[in-house]
Amino acid sequence: MDTIVSRRAFVTRSTTGIALSAAAIGLLGGNARFAAAQSGDMSKDVSILNVALGLEHEAINAYQLGAQSGLLQKPVLDVAVLFQSHHKAHRDALVATIQKMGGKPVAEKSLNDYASALKADTLKSQADVLTLAARLELGATNAYLGVIPAFADQNLAQIAGRLAADETAHWTQLNAALGRSFPANALSFGA
Repeated sequence: MDTIVSRRAFVTRSTTGIALSAAAIGLLGGNARFAAAQSGDMSKDVSILNVALGLEHEAINAYQLGAQSGLLQKPVLDVAVLFQSHHKAHRDALVATIQKMGGKPVAEKSLNDYASALKADTLKSQADVLTLAARLELGATNAYLGVIPAFADQNLAQIAGRLAADETAHWTQLNAALGRSFPANALSFGA
């Protein structure tokens, strides 16, 4: 993948007929036996997983840019590093899944490529860094929620829901650090 793919594109591609297979979700959820029992062509699933992997690379690098910017103060810096570690765990699970499915994981770009794509040169304050991170986390929340309806099996939907919950927790913490109110309206996520 030569371009950074947006989380919105991930949702769009996932909800328009190219959804993760039961096998892919089984592998992501750590259930290799369930994944092995599934049949069918997994090339579409590998493509979708690579889009997700590209998004995790982007998140990891966004947090790296924020951490090394010198703009984050303790304890905000500690939280950013923690969230980056979560995205690294997501990345590692995606890489392992893609490889188990016989695919080739998309390569991570250089930090400079991510800095350019994310317009890191416009980050001038801690609030700017947090705003960028919150935007990316909200996009991730919506991406994972967008995949849930594609599953007939409740267990598969639950795995996607757990990933969305992780991203929502990140967004909530970042939003609070920015001094923003929690959404006043119900059903604020996944739209």
